[in-house]
Amino acid sequence: MTQKTAIVTGAARGIGLATTKLFLEEGRRVAMIDRDAEALAEAAEGLEGVLPVLCDVSDPAQVDAMVAQVMDAFGQIDAVVNNAGVADFGPLEETTFERWRTVMETNLDGVFLVSKACIPALKATKGAIVNIASISGLRASTLRVAYGTSKAGVIHLSQQLAAELGEYGIRVNTVAPGPVRTKLAMAVHSQAIIDAYHDAIPLNRYGSEREIAEPIVFLCSDKASYVTGQLLAADGGFESTGIGLPALRD
Repeated sequence: MTQKTAIVTGAARGIGLATTKLFLEEGRRVAMIDRDAEALAEAAEGLEGVLPVLCDVSDPAQVDAMVAQVMDAFGQIDAVVNNAGVADFGPLEETTFERWRTVMETNLDGVFLVSKACIPALKATKGAIVNIASISGLRASTLRVAYGTSKAGVIHLSQQLAAELGEYGIRVNTVAPGPVRTKLAMAVHSQAIIDAYHDAIPLNRYGSEREIAEPIVFLCSDKASYVTGQLLAADGGFESTGIGLPALRD
């Protein structure tokens, strides 16, 4: 059987890297996409079956070149995980249009560009797309006017893609992570925020990167062959109890 392949954007760290490693465990080849050359090279070192590709997903020309490179190397694309994203939190009145566009270009435009560019290849394999949103795209919270809006857009874009691509056998779903114990999160979250999350999340803890990768890989697999147009919140139950913690405003 031909070895299945996956594209993972934002693969140099965090959820993207965890997803890459889980795909490799499942026997897939993985095109690791990132715009941070140094971090990408470091993440890909020692991993067998990966193709690191430097690409800014907000640039249409770079996206087209990236997909062509993946097809030249692997010959097919069975799954696409649109994970690349930027977080820029701040008050509405301090969010300039430039900051707004920086978030939208990667978080929303990038999902559109990569998904669209991969459609011909995914038609051939009846593949799957999983887009990474956030619980911030499900309910409004402070300091997230650009980030939350971009992730809400990802959720609806995924449904649009599922509605249009289903006739080709292409499935499209969304995973919305809650608070995840990444190096970045632990560096910027104060103890007050950590304590508030603990109290607000029914499971009383942050998730791990691996715990987000697991549902992503599941939705790309044949085990989810009749699942499309769906949103899965991997958040420890956080969305069910609401967001908008006072500690996050400080």
